[in-house]
Amino acid sequence: MLTGATAVGVRVRDGVVLGAEKRVSYGGYIVSRAGKKVFRVGDRMAFAAAGLFADMQRISRIIAAEIRYREMLTSSRMSVRAAAKLLSSILYSYKNAPFLSEILFGGIDDEGPHLYVLDYVGSLIEDDYAAIGTGAAVAIGIVESEYRPDMGLEEAEQLVVKAIRAAISRDAMSGDGIDIAVISRSGIVERFVPLA
Repeated sequence: MLTGATAVGVRVRDGVVLGAEKRVSYGGYIVSRAGKKVFRVGDRMAFAAAGLFADMQRISRIIAAEIRYREMLTSSRMSVRAAAKLLSSILYSYKNAPFLSEILFGGIDDEGPHLYVLDYVGSLIEDDYAAIGTGAAVAIGIVESEYRPDMGLEEAEQLVVKAIRAAISRDAMSGDGIDIAVISRSGIVERFVPLA
């Protein structure tokens, strides 16, 4: 069953911007126009996902609980890299019956902002920007043509929205608005951007 989605992530000097559209579709059917595919993980990490919606929700619950548990055990905050590696290990442990989702995991810590791309079996790649899902081919073209590492967070947010809008216009499995998470040293700000 083909599932659709478009998610984009951008890392800049002051933080990370993650975005995903809201349409939940299976095969040729739209199941919902209000799916949330951007998930907070504590107060300085989040992820955006594409793929099977139930798997995204399950991954969100697992990684949030694991990070809280490990931070309680060690009495220290987990780095973004350690959290992404933990998520990678969790995904790999399910490789025989994998979660069918691609993930953009981002956050900020003492080392600065980080953005990681993970596939459904836990491959882990750090990058400055990425796009995943059925609309990724269109979205990444917009991001690659306009991305600069010295962008401000507001400009990065506009780029993420522009890239997802372009993907929505070409991908029938993506649509119905855009959820955004802007991660900075001040915390996470979530927004909804309507298409109209």
